[in-house]
Amino acid sequence: QLQLVESGGGLVQPGGSLRLSCAASGFGLEDYVIGWFRQAPGKEREGISCISVRGFVTYYADSVKGRFTVSRDNARNTVYLQMNTLKPEDTALYFCAAGGTTVQAMCVSLTVDTWGQGTQVTVSS
Repeated sequence: QLQLVESGGGLVQPGGSLRLSCAASGFGLEDYVIGWFRQAPGKEREGISCISVRGFVTYYADSVKGRFTVSRDNARNTVYLQMNTLKPEDTALYFCAAGGTTVQAMCVSLTVDTWGQGTQVTVSS
């Protein structure tokens, strides 16, 4: 059974950076589209960035485009989300997820097979 564990969240000042990691166990990540999602209190979960199986296709929500970068290292069974120029509105619980679909379907329609447990990101001065 595929299991995903996120790490790298924390408290950061506006304008700062964080790198989130999503590590897999149980199965290799190389067969899965991987996505990053976030959910702020009182808001719906949204897909913010997804990456195809070999990393050639990526998707970014407009809210993070130009600031966040997704990447994957299938040999290390890990996917990363580099977050730069963080804003208070980026504060949320961040999840990674795996699926066998397209990056568009995963990020826009939240077509997901497996979720991680989440890591909190708080952007505040």
